[in-house]
Amino acid sequence: MSMSRRQSKWIPRKPVDASERQLTSAMIASLSAEGMPTVSAPFGHKLVELAKQREDIVGLSADLAKYTDLHVFAEAYPDRFYQMGMAEQVFVSAAAGLAKEGFTPFATTYAVFASRRAYDFIAMAIAEDNLNVKICCALPGLTTGYGPSHQATEDLAIFRGLPNITIVDPCDALDTEQAVEAIADHKGPVYMRLLRGKVPSVLQEIEDYKFELGKAKLLRDGADVLFISSGFMTMRTLEAADTLAKDGIQAGILHTPTIKPLDVDTILEHCRKPGRLVVTAENHTVIGGLGEAVAGTLLRNSVTPAFRQIALPDEFLDAGALPVLHDQYGISTDAIIRQTKAWLG
Repeated sequence: MSMSRRQSKWIPRKPVDASERQLTSAMIASLSAEGMPTVSAPFGHKLVELAKQREDIVGLSADLAKYTDLHVFAEAYPDRFYQMGMAEQVFVSAAAGLAKEGFTPFATTYAVFASRRAYDFIAMAIAEDNLNVKICCALPGLTTGYGPSHQATEDLAIFRGLPNITIVDPCDALDTEQAVEAIADHKGPVYMRLLRGKVPSVLQEIEDYKFELGKAKLLRDGADVLFISSGFMTMRTLEAADTLAKDGIQAGILHTPTIKPLDVDTILEHCRKPGRLVVTAENHTVIGGLGEAVAGTLLRNSVTPAFRQIALPDEFLDAGALPVLHDQYGISTDAIIRQTKAWLG
């Protein structure tokens, strides 16, 4: 495989001083609960590990490598890293070109920029030709307090309607590491949501857990309620289930990290169990995401449990401190517990 590569020297940004950190920390707060173990930049480190064995892997960023953890790859492989600047349409088109030459591009930016600004180029340059581009995006859903310009609350709805694309929403550091390897081996375009920085690590506590592309995993069972969740909401439902159990409410959790293609068979299997409430939980608007994908699956197959959604509202969200916003919009652990108890009466 040969191709002339542009040399792209990685230049780290000036560190943020302590006063700036204090002002912004609540708006980009960690998703980990107190005492929860974390892993630093699992996406970037796993990509470096894979690139040691695979010369086809290259990285591209739209001027956000530091904020998608792709800087780890850029520092390890500067000759395989392409800094494309704030030009997202050009950025995804370049990724398409690299894929046509036999490379496996991992292209990173913020989820809002990939889903809103570059959508037509992703559709026409990548998805229509089923090219092997992995679009991995930070700040999905409500993972920043910086308001609608940065909050990609509708990204899953946007990409679910696009033919040929696989959509992945990992839960934690372990899920992310395993998903990176899986999507690198998958032939075709992928959109993956990223948690960046110090990412919580919770699934290592689940015996024999392994991410499999296109598969949902039952993490625990329960007779009263079944949470079907994706992304960091699986962390939240695990926490909620522990608290609910103390009040005699038994909650099961079906983690669904692949949004498209949805694991229809596993979802139907667990939703057919009689007598329990089914609740989807996602870091996304109530419109067009995991909840509606599950609801459509159930209706098309004449499976009709009591069904509810925990999701963000169909509106532009406020800016502010992230923990406050999560509680305000119903996706904090406490909010999940309160709402579940209310539904169960």
